[in-house]
Amino acid sequence: MMPPDPSQPPPGRPGRKLGPIVPSAGSVHRAWLDPMRDAYFSSGRTLGDLSGEVPLAKSKLSELLRGAGLYPRWEIVSRLATLLGLPHVPLERLWKQAALEAHKSRDWVDRCTDSAALTTTHAAAPPIDHRALCEHVEQDYLLYAQAFLPDDLQCEAAVSDTFDILWLSWNDALASPNTRRFAWTVLRNTVMARTPHIDGRPCFSQTAFDTVALTYLTDDEARARQLAETMALFQVMSRLPANQLDVIALRILWRMPTERVSELLGLSPAMVRSSQRHGEHFLRSILYPPETDEGATP
Repeated sequence: MMPPDPSQPPPGRPGRKLGPIVPSAGSVHRAWLDPMRDAYFSSGRTLGDLSGEVPLAKSKLSELLRGAGLYPRWEIVSRLATLLGLPHVPLERLWKQAALEAHKSRDWVDRCTDSAALTTTHAAAPPIDHRALCEHVEQDYLLYAQAFLPDDLQCEAAVSDTFDILWLSWNDALASPNTRRFAWTVLRNTVMARTPHIDGRPCFSQTAFDTVALTYLTDDEARARQLAETMALFQVMSRLPANQLDVIALRILWRMPTERVSELLGLSPAMVRSSQRHGEHFLRSILYPPETDEGATP
């Protein structure tokens, strides 16, 4: 199980507490750091224990696990992953992306991975149940990503990263009360980390506009009016709470059945219907406020 507070070690662990991930760490860097920190906290080991087997001082190991200092070389990260029992394949993919995000050159990345040349007994393929889940949800995960991310490559990268993060955290996913909910949370966090925001609210992509019926309108004036209404709708949708936004996006933009939305989000059908009902009520209240009767007596 994941610890109650992932920024703090379990009670009784000797030594200094490991601080939180630094704000400057990029989104993909955090994607592999979070599972590594969870594995560290769950292991019961101390930084002193690990520094005896990883060629790093405790202070530098602490920096690595907080995302501080220089971006770590793959040789160190892979060695630490072996000690903590993390699979190397998804970790290496995320490590490479985060290195480029941290402005490391491709040559540096290639030299790091080539020079490591470490053999490992970790499986090169994810667990069967992980693969089954990914195959079952991949296309619909891509649809969700397309509502927020501007192109297919970014959508595919977000879903691929989601599956790699899930592989790294698969034991936690299985131990959670709801594996589907766990997986959806990983997807949502991954997509939102890549989504442009204005005033803290996610922006919808051009793909989302394409899902409405603009293509069926041939009159320029009608198209302009529909586009303005769609922009207003998306601006209000961005104010919805997470569950309501996700349900409304899947039900309105992609016309998914309630049962499929329930399956994807790991929520009961009743919760999906309730989220849709409350979300639609909020949208109507903002977009079509009730008219006031100016002649009414107070």
